[in-house]
Amino acid sequence: MTGRGTVEEWQPVCRIAELEMDRGVTALVHGQAIAIFRTADDVVYALGNHDPFARHAIGGISKGIVGRRGETPFVASPAHRHAFDLRTGRCLDDLHVAVPAYDVKVVEGVVLIGHRKSHAA
Repeated sequence: MTGRGTVEEWQPVCRIAELEMDRGVTALVHGQAIAIFRTADDVVYALGNHDPFARHAIGGISKGIVGRRGETPFVASPAHRHAFDLRTGRCLDDLHVAVPAYDVKVVEGVVLIGHRKSHAA
């Protein structure tokens, strides 16, 4: 049971300097397509790259527009413009819908993606 260490739990994906502000990129992390965003305040977020409102996977959430609603950073899906909270993955327009959100940390300039966050009510 002790075979899994923190190195395996955190997957390096890129250097933070490679991420454009308020733009998304996609990476394969823990076998899942993950959308990664760096906001203007230099915070990095990671969400599942599937738009639950799109019938076809056209670009995914990583191609969406990043913005803010008050204090909430969000990405608007490219197909239907539904806004998803970058911190939690919850849809701001339909509270019954969410995409997975993942833990993120930056160590020595490298973006590391961890496991899926559990949604707190």
